[in-house]
Amino acid sequence: MTTSSSPATTSAEARPQSGHGVNEDRTTVDEPRTTDFLLIPIPRRLRYDPDRPFYFGVLLNVAFGFASTFTVSNLYWCQPLLIQISIYFNVSYSDVSRIPTLLQAGYAVGLLLISPLGDLVRRRQLIIGLVTISTSLTIGLAVTNNLIVFETLSFLVGVVTVTPMILLPLAADLAPPGRQATAISVVLSGLLFGILTARVLAGIIAEFTSWRVVYYLAIGVQYFVLFGSYFIIPDYPSRNKGMTYWDILRTMAKFTVTEPLLIQACLINVASSACFTNFWVTLTFLLGGPPYNYSTLVIGLFGLVGMLGVAIGPIIGHSIDQLVPWYASLISIVLLALFQVIQVAAGGIHVSAVIIVAFALDVFRQMLQVSLSTSVFQIAPSARARLNALLVLSLFVGQVLGTAVGTEVFVRYGWRAGAALSMGWYGWQLVILLLRGPHCERYTWFGYEGGWEMRKSTVEDRRRRPSQSDTAERGSASPRQVDEPKSEKVIIGVFVSPSEQLSMNPSH
Repeated sequence: MTTSSSPATTSAEARPQSGHGVNEDRTTVDEPRTTDFLLIPIPRRLRYDPDRPFYFGVLLNVAFGFASTFTVSNLYWCQPLLIQISIYFNVSYSDVSRIPTLLQAGYAVGLLLISPLGDLVRRRQLIIGLVTISTSLTIGLAVTNNLIVFETLSFLVGVVTVTPMILLPLAADLAPPGRQATAISVVLSGLLFGILTARVLAGIIAEFTSWRVVYYLAIGVQYFVLFGSYFIIPDYPSRNKGMTYWDILRTMAKFTVTEPLLIQACLINVASSACFTNFWVTLTFLLGGPPYNYSTLVIGLFGLVGMLGVAIGPIIGHSIDQLVPWYASLISIVLLALFQVIQVAAGGIHVSAVIIVAFALDVFRQMLQVSLSTSVFQIAPSARARLNALLVLSLFVGQVLGTAVGTEVFVRYGWRAGAALSMGWYGWQLVILLLRGPHCERYTWFGYEGGWEMRKSTVEDRRRRPSQSDTAERGSASPRQVDEPKSEKVIIGVFVSPSEQLSMNPSH
């Protein structure tokens, strides 16, 4: 007994999983609109219509992935250009090293303060506005002759480069039943491609021309995203009309101490990101020294191995859609640990070990991140932007940990000790995951509940049976009860019984 009242929640995907309530899930929506920013007409086929849900197909999903690729690149264009930039501005390497730091700092600020707006305002307008601002700021980067201005603009570009973090939960909302993990994995693959391709393209372009041309390219691809966003992103009312911005921040803080599943996922994310960063940062030292002694160009080509692993992401996402996410997380952690054994044993002996580990790391870490996101997004469907922001912030913490500690261990004790450090972090991930079972209720911190079923379809069938039997009982009680049902309410496509309404209403 569900009603598809919007494109964002058309099935059981919108229904919280075992015990995931919706007491923080305010789902009052705005009225449909016909214009963006009160001026620009929204194409008719993209206007919100509760009676005709927007179809989220493969092409639109891929478009979301490409948009993530071309926007997240803003954070990484500068990295191969730092030497040229230092020569142009006539400053030291240490001076220009502030630029990537400012970009990342700005991105962290945007994650904390802007990406949660996806739960408060209309996401089509938010995405178009962010891309417009980031493109305008990039024009400044391409033409300025002042390093201070360049650094200031870099920070601001980082702040507004959170479009992928708006697209990721939006894809989860729009995805049809049984395709949520696949939708997330496509957008995540696009984001990871952006990280890899920005460095490669910037390095190639800067080799043959000015570093400014790289930023002209960045302007062009962002205008392409802006143009595409206008014609492909469906309009959808804000999902928490009754909330304020401070409510959004308050609930984010509350989630960090009251949601066991979110805390579990963030702790795993920190260690997972640390392992990933530890490998790729110290890989340069490993391959540049004996026994390999590879050139910088050859070392850079190892990024192609990462791209191949990222390309497998959507296939992995499809497999996650068939499983309870907890089991996908378990499989990925175990396999990551097993492949890490290869790195510990032979990483500094034969290059094939490095290639195998690099490929497996990209594939199964992506599997882990998608499974964690899929699971956490079920806590409160209308809070997905906030939940995603907290997940990504935990990744930032892991990056800092992996870079600082991993590099220190490698320099002091060598590659084998660095690889063993990652093994310890994988052990941490496994312990944290096993503290809480696959079917625990929302507020269960430790233990196992609800059996061990792995298949998502079987679990969903079991959930539907009680509601079907309740319907049968109501139908046999009296004809009047069938013809005149008690007051019921549909919120964003989810059937909510009167008792559940009471539990969601703070006044009761």
